[in-house]
Amino acid sequence: MTIAVVDYGMGNLRSVAKALEHVSDGVPVVVTDDPGVIASAERVVFPGQGAMRDCMRELQARGLRAAVIEAASSRPFLGICIGLQMLFEKSEESDTPGLAVLPGEVIRFPQEAMVDAGGARLKVPHMGWNEVHQSEAHPMWTGIPDGTRFYFVHSYFPQPALPELVAGYSHYPFPFCCAVARGNLFAVQFHPEKSHRAGLQLLANFVNWDVKAGTAAERATCS
Repeated sequence: MTIAVVDYGMGNLRSVAKALEHVSDGVPVVVTDDPGVIASAERVVFPGQGAMRDCMRELQARGLRAAVIEAASSRPFLGICIGLQMLFEKSEESDTPGLAVLPGEVIRFPQEAMVDAGGARLKVPHMGWNEVHQSEAHPMWTGIPDGTRFYFVHSYFPQPALPELVAGYSHYPFPFCCAVARGNLFAVQFHPEKSHRAGLQLLANFVNWDVKAGTAAERATCS
């Protein structure tokens, strides 16, 4: 098995790779901008940071768009931060089209709503540790208690068109979606590679995620 970390020139991908290597139990982790390597990897991680428009431009320029879309529909796939936002149809950030893997859009924290319970203004970007509440049971949450704190750095967040896509949410100061799940795909707004023990647990869950077993269980529940 190989885990491919998609490199489109945006963000410190080495920290993601190092965290994955720490929990991969010897499974090779490759940081790559080669569509062929991504296509042959058994698991794909799609991280990133920066401006949405720049990320989409670089992804297209490096010929990685099709490889990412295919991986997001076929194998265990983990999106992180901008790698979550890019999966949606569009972002308010520079009115940027996304990959449209998931229905919905990405919006900015509204300035008029950024006030805490005491009336103090809240800063954007949302930066620091915050609790993540799990919307549903999922193999990626294994060993992670509900309300565990993860590390965030972002000014925008996803608004899925389908409520069933929401796998987790946080508050700042209102509830916002910070994790989505569909089939073989799981993506988070926070940074597991910067979230210490809880983040390593999430990445370990990804390494060990048996997507086929989950699909079979879902079929049995429906029948």
